[in-house]
Amino acid sequence: MEVPVRKKRPRILVVNDDGIHGEGLAPLIAALSEIGEVKAVVPEIERSAESHSLTLHKPLRVRQVRDGVSIVNGTPAACTRFGVLKLMNRRVDLIASGINRGYNLGQDVVYSGTVAAAMEGTLLDVPSFAISRGYSEEGDYAAAAAFACKLAAQILRRRLPPGVCLSVNVPAVEAGRIRGVKVARLGKRVYDKRVTMRSDPSGNTYFWLLGKKVRGILSPGTDVAAIEQRCIAVTPLCIDNTHEAFLRRLRDWDF
Repeated sequence: MEVPVRKKRPRILVVNDDGIHGEGLAPLIAALSEIGEVKAVVPEIERSAESHSLTLHKPLRVRQVRDGVSIVNGTPAACTRFGVLKLMNRRVDLIASGINRGYNLGQDVVYSGTVAAAMEGTLLDVPSFAISRGYSEEGDYAAAAAFACKLAAQILRRRLPPGVCLSVNVPAVEAGRIRGVKVARLGKRVYDKRVTMRSDPSGNTYFWLLGKKVRGILSPGTDVAAIEQRCIAVTPLCIDNTHEAFLRRLRDWDF
């Protein structure tokens, strides 16, 4: 009698920028464990808005906090790089970054550590996606985790083009109030441009760059508009930032 060969489960790396205490980490690990072998490497503390910086000025210190979950004293992108190259020895089929607490819409992707961690996976030739959910006291991360599992299965089956990762944003509402999924381009969110100046108890001046979100520009077909319509937004992002149209015009400049 011929013994059937068991199909290997895909190896999935989970990263984030909210750190080991991020609310979306455990739901994402649990959901993806249904379809693959999951390991997580995350920052030891929150490292939001650190973009695509790498930890190069100090040694990385890694500690396993529980089975399959390790913390690193580095940036989100550094977590991805360490996870792929060392912890999983390049044998990674998929990278999932999140679930981030707070949207990463429009120009947020420039600053986002969550998106950068997925982009780093793309640079390492591993299919990757980032997933974020808005701030809200309503509901939990169950709907976002379920969609992450569904998307992961699709990516593993269909793959992604070279140099492309996906950024996903899930409305901050109960699962039953989500109206569907829209494939969307990046939109625009307008932030307060003020720099706040304060004084500490010793009278020394300090500043806050953190601005308050003013509004999203509701242009049709954008991730901002999709979220406003209570839809999950899925946006393909690419590594190549070259502005092709201006590239041709720039060649005519007199240098």
